[in-house]
Amino acid sequence: MTELAKRVVVSVVMAAIVIALIWLGGAPFVTLLALASGVAAWEFYRIALATGVRPFVEFGVALSALIPVLVHARFLGFWVPPVSILALLVPLLLALALFRRGTAGSMAAVGATLVGVLYTGALLSFAYGLRYHDFVVDAKGGTAVLLLPLMVTWCNDTGAYFVGHAFGRARLMPSVSPGKTWAGAYGGAAAGLLATWLLAAFVLPPLAHVTLRPLAIVVVGLTLSVVSQLGDLVESVLKREADVKDSSHLIPGHGGLLDRIDALLFVLPAAYVLLSGFLTYRP
Repeated sequence: MTELAKRVVVSVVMAAIVIALIWLGGAPFVTLLALASGVAAWEFYRIALATGVRPFVEFGVALSALIPVLVHARFLGFWVPPVSILALLVPLLLALALFRRGTAGSMAAVGATLVGVLYTGALLSFAYGLRYHDFVVDAKGGTAVLLLPLMVTWCNDTGAYFVGHAFGRARLMPSVSPGKTWAGAYGGAAAGLLATWLLAAFVLPPLAHVTLRPLAIVVVGLTLSVVSQLGDLVESVLKREADVKDSSHLIPGHGGLLDRIDALLFVLPAAYVLLSGFLTYRP
């Protein structure tokens, strides 16, 4: 089996598992988000360590994994610590820095730890908000709504890859990611827009009983495509600074989990905001 075939098989299996857990919702879905958040946070801290920063890895990974669980608990009606209490994490981290052997780099360690938590656990938790959006009435509706940012991200990445390889000449940001081209960026945006239209026309109305107006399709499709490419470039900057190729070697042929969801982390909150404003009921 060729390397490309292996990557395709791994991608299909992962996609099937993810969609099944999204459909199930509840504890299985939250478990997926918690595991993904924890692993992505660990990979982020792995990159940070390669730059010489020493984040509080165990603390950050645990907190990142906890965020989706707290979101789920809030949805179920349980008491969740308000922001004022969660803000105490900052002095707690600063206090931990006092007991670490050698205080050099304490500010960078605290900052990297907090950024890792927000970058992974907080952003990924928007998937829960989309799955259980106010417009969602059942499992198929929630799956359909969350499928939109997932498909736009995947189609953007796929379109950028093929169009960039076929027509790419001018580099998009050579100092950050030499392989990305302007042609690929345009191809990805077009693919993302097409995915948005297809889902808005044939998936959202029958499954979720919601729809997007023509102008909203353009705004949502293009915005999510641009944000997707931005998320990909941001992780490229982080890896280039750390001089690493992949965030880890967790997924055969794909690198790390963070390498696979870097764009999605930016797309999910943008999709939540845009869809909250543009979705309309369609009984």
